This record gives sequence, structure tokens and C-alpha cells, in this order.
Amino acid sequence: MASDRIERRLAAVLAADVAGYSRLMGRDEEGTLTCLKTLIGTIVNPAIAAHRGRVVKTTGDGLLVEFASVVDATRSAVEIQNRLAAQTIAVPLDQKIEFRIGIHAGDIIIDRGDIFGDAVNIAARLESIAEPGGICVSDDAYRQIRSKVDIVFEDIGLQSLKNIAEPIQAWRSRLSTQTSSGERSASAHPQPLTLPDKPSIAVLPFQNMSGDPEQEYFADGMVEEITTALSRSRALFVVARNSAFTYKGRAIDIGRVGRELGVRYVLEGSVRRSADRIRITGQLIEVTNQAHIWADRFDGYLNDIFVLQDTVASSVIGAILPSIEKAEIALAVRKPPANLTAYDHYLRGLSSFYLFTREAHRRALPLFVRATELDPGFALAHAVRAGWYIAAKAFDWVSIGCVEMEHAERIAREALRLGDDDPRVLAVAGQVLNYVVRKVAEGEALLSRAVNLDPNLATARLWLGGAKNFLGEYDEAIEQLHLALRLSPLDPRTFLAYQGLASAHFQAGRYDEALVWASDGVRRWPDFVQLHRQMMAALAMLGRIDEAARCSDQVRRLSPGLTIAEYKRTTPFVRSEDVEKVAAAWRLSGMPE
Repeated sequence: MASDRIERRLAAVLAADVAGYSRLMGRDEEGTLTCLKTLIGTIVNPAIAAHRGRVVKTTGDGLLVEFASVVDATRSAVEIQNRLAAQTIAVPLDQKIEFRIGIHAGDIIIDRGDIFGDAVNIAARLESIAEPGGICVSDDAYRQIRSKVDIVFEDIGLQSLKNIAEPIQAWRSRLSTQTSSGERSASAHPQPLTLPDKPSIAVLPFQNMSGDPEQEYFADGMVEEITTALSRSRALFVVARNSAFTYKGRAIDIGRVGRELGVRYVLEGSVRRSADRIRITGQLIEVTNQAHIWADRFDGYLNDIFVLQDTVASSVIGAILPSIEKAEIALAVRKPPANLTAYDHYLRGLSSFYLFTREAHRRALPLFVRATELDPGFALAHAVRAGWYIAAKAFDWVSIGCVEMEHAERIAREALRLGDDDPRVLAVAGQVLNYVVRKVAEGEALLSRAVNLDPNLATARLWLGGAKNFLGEYDEAIEQLHLALRLSPLDPRTFLAYQGLASAHFQAGRYDEALVWASDGVRRWPDFVQLHRQMMAALAMLGRIDEAARCSDQVRRLSPGLTIAEYKRTTPFVRSEDVEKVAAAWRLSGMPE
């Protein structure tokens, strides 16, 4: 029996009704009622109960539900809409029962089991502007569910709702397979799409802004090149070209594209020709909030059109992969700890790892470890857990002895066992063997395989350059390192390319060039000891001993206890003459034996 006591509390309110109820009842009153009761009993009520909701009341064509949290309310709504869509997929359009759902969070008044207040009124009004088969939530609700439910919401701006004094910022998501008019969309999918468990992207047809139909082929070719290159990356879920091209020539609604293709990111662009010049622009957009993650433009000449096309494709991929990773890390960092998955721990670990400070590096390791514990089959998590020792050695944060080398090698080989066809796993494991464990030939082979599988993987190019340098193949090292910089100029690890280029030029006897790369690197990354070591060695071999001695002081400040003997013990250089050249330069600089 309901209590007579009046209560006031915060709650999430879900309001739902049947779209086109009068039309359905007019067509077949008895059949509609029977079908509706069946769907409510078998789908709606169980979904509400599963997410701890309380049905406050039902009307002829709808219901009002109270939840303790907006997350529970939204997950219940998603389950209802998805199961209804699947259950009624074969039902003719004019006989289909579809719910509209509105959700808001706020104060409610409870009286005799019923609920009242603005939260109820706003939820009901949001339900009225939701699409059939969809969900509409207030901005207050959206802030609480963002990144916690795996569906895409579209910002529909301020909405003036009946009997609500102030306009309400609202977000809308459509989950069913039909359009609101009851007609099948040209791009509708037979099943509702959810986001994959890794970053997902669609490359839309580029606009031809030239007024020259002959340039259409180039714009289309540009998209194909970028799509193909992105598809090589195991880090991404990339929508096929044929699906993306269904939007060619149509007005683009980014939110709708994201829903229909099931992606979190969209890359769009344009091509413009003026005389013999071509300009290409591109921009990467996050679908959920339509934020611009990255944008750039590229200029070239028509007679080099295919070279330009290749350059743009490589540049776009090199720029957007770090941008997507950064956006994914930001999403993971915002999640509450109780909701973290193995992938979230992996991303949070990268967030700390990329700060490149001793303390942040220390915080990263338990996150990588936890990712492997939550998902023992997560090959990349095992790889980055082993890769933790790469930066530990490079920054001289951890003394790498036999125990550390054995531990890093064991984890790297487990990563290879789980994912030897993933270029990212091959790259990290290859660098662990190459640099940390000093099995350079084996590491170089793994890095070469990673580059063959994904020619646009900048980190594989970067570390392959290092391996080539350790083997004495300096020109090949320099080529790979320049490719790494061109592919990913925004990568947080570019200081490693500067250090590698300084080292390769030093070993090749080009001390002036080595000094340029090392000095530029030190200005950009003053705490990276390897760059100071390279600058010290180059200055010594150029006869600038006083300057080399000052660099030696800085090296010892960053790496207390570093000696020539320690360098010889830990260096991956294979050829003894290369090791001795560095040792001679260090002696001239005043480094202790």
C-alpha cells in the first residue's frame, strides 16, 4: 500500500510513449493493444527491472519510470529500444510499435507512490521531441552519462518545451532502424549499431570545390588512399569506402553519420584547384560533441598530383592517429574508476607515460599491469607493459640489469604470442628486444615486419631507425627517422627521432649535423639526458672541449653515477668501433671512467 507521506529527492525520470499511437489504434485497436501488452511484458518491464527502475504509472500508450541514476535510466532505455527494434524488424512499417523516450535528472516530489515536479514535466516534454525508436535527454542528464553509455548522442541545441519556462539544452540519439516519418532511410541498417571497442572512424567523400568535374576523380582517390592507409592500423576500426561513399553528394549531418555508421570520429575534407595548383583541406571531428580534433591544409601542383595525394594521405594519417589517441585518453581519464575496463587502464597508463616525468612514469606501470590482469589476452597491454622499460632506460630512471632485462623480455614475448600479427605489438616488443634487452638483430626483424604490415606506423619507423643505427647502417637509420617525423610530427615521442638523428650523424662522422639535431632537441626537451649526451659527444669531436665539459656537467646532473663503463655495459651498439667512438668523445668531455 502506498505511503501517504510526501517526500522530495533527486532522481532520474524516464518518460515513454508509443509514437503514432492513435494511428495504430485506428487501424487495429485490438491487435495494437495485444501487441503493446506483449512488448511491455516481455521487453520493457524486464529492462526496467534489470536496471533497478520503478514503474510509477502507466497510461494507455506510455509509462513513467523512476531510477536512482541517469546511467541506469539510459541503459534501460537503450536496452528497450534495441530489443524492440530487433523484435519488430520484420513488422510492416505501418504496423510497427516504436517508443519515444525522454530522460531528465532533478528533484521529484513523491506523493502516494506517484511522482511530480519539474523533473517529471521535463522528461515528458523531452519524450515528445524524441524520434520514434530514439532517446532524448536533457543536458543535465547528458553530463552524467557522457562516456558511460556506448551510444552516440547528437546535440540538438536549446529546445522550447511546452509549459517549461526556460529553454532546455537537449541531446538526441536514434537507435531504431526506421526514420521518424515511417519511411526507410536510404542508409538505414538492418541492426542498430553500437560503437566498437576501439577508436572508430569514417572517411567521408571529399568535396570538389574546384567547379571542375575532372577533379572529382582526384577527390575520390584521395579518400580511397586515406581509407586504405588507415585500414592498415590495427588501432582503428575503419568503415569501408563503399559505406562512406553513400553520403557522396548529400548534405552531411555529422551526428547522423556517426549513428548510421557506428563511429566516434569522422574525417571530412575538400579539394580546390586554381590554375595549376591544388589545395586540400581536412578536418577530424568527434561525433559526440562535434568538436574539431584536428585540421590542416596541403598545397601542391597539378603535375605532381599523385605525389601530392600520397603526401597528404601519409600526413593525414600521421597527424590524426595521435589526435585520436589523445581524444581516447581524455575519454578514459574522465571515467570514474569503478567503470574502467582493461582498455581504459591501458589508455590511462599511456596518459601518464606520455608526460615523460619520473613520477608519472612510475604511475603508469600499475595501470598497464591492471590492464593485463583484467584482460590477459590484451596483447597491446602486455606490449606497453614491457615497453615501460624503454623510457625507464632512455631517461635513466631505472637501472636496467639482468633481472629487469629478463622481466621485460618475458612480457614482450607474451605480447608477441598473443598478437604477432599486430604491427603495434611487433613494434613495441621489437624495441624492447632491440634497446632494452640488446638483442638488436631480432628486434630489428620484428620492427621491419611491423613496417611492412603498416607502412604508416610512425613509432615502428622511429624504432627501426634506432635499430639500424645500432647495427651500423647509418643512412638507412636516418631515412627511417625522417619518415617517422614526416608521418607523425605531433607524436609525443618525436624527441627520440631527434636523438636518433644526432646519433646516426655522429657515428657517420658528420659531427656538425649531429650537433644541430642534438641542440635543437635539447631546446625542445631539456630533460632528456640522451640529447645532452649526443650534444656533448658532438662538441668534443668538433674540438669544442670547454662546451663539451659544460654539457658533461648537465649529463651527470640528469644521470648521477653515469660512467663510461656503465655506458659500455648498457649500450645496444653492435660494432665495437661505434662503442669506442662514443667512449673517446666522453673522455674528452671529462666523463668519469
